[in-house]
Amino acid sequence: MKARQTYAIVGAGSRADMYVSATAKTFAQRAQLVGMCDLSQTRMSWHNRQLRQKGASPVPAYHAEDFDAMIAETKPDTVIVSTMDSWHHHYIVRAMEGGCDVICEKPLTTTLDKLRSIYDAIERTGRSLRVTFNYRYAPAFTRFRQLVMEGAVGQPLAVDFSWVLDTSHGADYFRRWHREKENSGGLLVHKATHHFDLVNWWINSYPQRVFALGELKFYGEANAAARGEQYSYARYTGAGAAREDPFALFLDQKAAFRGLYLDAEEETGYIRDRNVFGEAISAEDTMAVTARYQNGVLLSYCLVAYAPWEGLRVAITGTRGRIELDVTENVTHLQADSESAAASKGPFKRTQIRAFPMFGEPYEVKVPAGKGGHGGADPLMLEDIFAAGGRPDPYRRAASDIDGAASVLVGIAANMSIESGAMIEISDLFDLPPGPVSD
Repeated sequence: MKARQTYAIVGAGSRADMYVSATAKTFAQRAQLVGMCDLSQTRMSWHNRQLRQKGASPVPAYHAEDFDAMIAETKPDTVIVSTMDSWHHHYIVRAMEGGCDVICEKPLTTTLDKLRSIYDAIERTGRSLRVTFNYRYAPAFTRFRQLVMEGAVGQPLAVDFSWVLDTSHGADYFRRWHREKENSGGLLVHKATHHFDLVNWWINSYPQRVFALGELKFYGEANAAARGEQYSYARYTGAGAAREDPFALFLDQKAAFRGLYLDAEEETGYIRDRNVFGEAISAEDTMAVTARYQNGVLLSYCLVAYAPWEGLRVAITGTRGRIELDVTENVTHLQADSESAAASKGPFKRTQIRAFPMFGEPYEVKVPAGKGGHGGADPLMLEDIFAAGGRPDPYRRAASDIDGAASVLVGIAANMSIESGAMIEISDLFDLPPGPVSD
């Protein structure tokens, strides 16, 4: 491997900034950004201004229709795909056909047909694909994995996993393109792919069969009307009546929102701040999933997107005990000067791991502190991507293409189950190997 790898990015929304910054500054000696591609020249110009401010040179900017030209002219070793989820497959396939390896933001893709097209490209081209599951790198989640590896529960038998999104972050999925399942696969694909991957990784297995229920119960015009609430605006920015709406987002109040979205609307037609109680919402906000894994573990999973706090509660119970992890990522009403806020500094507000040995004394497990986005995960993941150079990782946090497929297949199968009312066999959809290939 050469000392300095070259990268191009397709999809220049807010998530791309993490990679742009990493290649421009933190890992500039190991990584070089050579091009970016997007529907909007405005967005790419915004990123190039950020590069100049960091003392780096701007990179060539290509319209989405000129993706192949970017590959031919800039010759990146690897393409980073951070587009709308429903377009991941398109750029993965085109990048591989252009001779590039690929790093893809989660989820890998949104439908079974698109997943199959990706694997056809891998087989034809022999190129590599990595999916960026940053939550694997969060110290709390890595510690949970370590406990299972060390035998704290013996053989895992059951996983109980509940994730709640709050009325800030959770609502944001219903302002954006994610609200249409054709774009995102719904939250069971876009968001829950994180959670299903954690379960797969923690218990060292892949899903076998899936059953799910899901409904839009809180957001959307019909639910607001049923509660006697009326909203006359389709979007928040510029709507005077939205000033007192706690769900409102105003794109003209933050430089990044203006530069990446508001100023780019004429080019893209994308409205970033739609009313969460408006029309055209096809994604569910309340979901329950049951799954059985290849190693016999049973999973009970729940996701809601309108809670007053955000975080997770998960427990793994096995033949020798039980471990529990509670994480509070955010509390929407928490005041900065409150006692709770003062005691909960760091990327996660509160984190607690408890172990309950069978016939033994329960004990608290110390959780390492993390710094940076997603509970301290983002900096560690970026280091692994751009600077690790094959460094051994006992926790095997780097996710393979099959790991990406295994995660998204739970969400795809769950969507199929919601629609049909049937239990879905993963083997009827895709041929997963027996156990994670990352091991």
